[in-house]
Amino acid sequence: MAKRAVREDGREDGRLLPVVPALADLLPGGGLRRGSTVVVHSSTSLLFGLLAEVTVAGGWVAVAGVPALGVAAAAEHGVVTSRMALVPRPGAEYPAVLAALLDGVDLVVTEPRSVKADVARRLSARARHRGAVLFSLGHWPGADLELHCTPGPWTGLHGHGAGHLRTRPVEVHVRGRGAAARPRSAEVLLPGPGGHVARAGKSAGREEAAG
Repeated sequence: MAKRAVREDGREDGRLLPVVPALADLLPGGGLRRGSTVVVHSSTSLLFGLLAEVTVAGGWVAVAGVPALGVAAAAEHGVVTSRMALVPRPGAEYPAVLAALLDGVDLVVTEPRSVKADVARRLSARARHRGAVLFSLGHWPGADLELHCTPGPWTGLHGHGAGHLRTRPVEVHVRGRGAAARPRSAEVLLPGPGGHVARAGKSAGREEAAG
């Protein structure tokens, strides 16, 4: 599988990969920086929101060591699943499998679980060298960017639990290193109308006080 060059007009030398508009102003430069390591805490819906636009633009995503990740759920959140490769259980060859995927795919998703710190650092270095984005669903040593969610109540229910779950407001908090050192947050709908991530009302990403 060859890595596809994914570019948007105005993205400086292709170093930024696109994300949905609802999340763009939370990220340095308005996109995913090639070569970075991104941690998404406790929200596969937010992860799918970050993956979707790259696959729509013709890029590839690979998921390794996350057997519970649902392809149907990814599709509901806008990920083009025909451009999604799955390696549910890479086993003892996990580091080698992840390194190979980082060589050839735009976005690589994994879970940290039993990954040793030195292995994690080597894989992040591989991502930097190859220009891939490494996503971890949980703590990853030396990550460039971390995203947390504070979920709100679902809409669509009324009375004694009758109705259909429709949208859910979520506060997304982003912090990291370098250009992302100043924490930012925004309220988004996750999911929004139609199942995709959307900005709640007219809220814009805002800086948080440094803690």
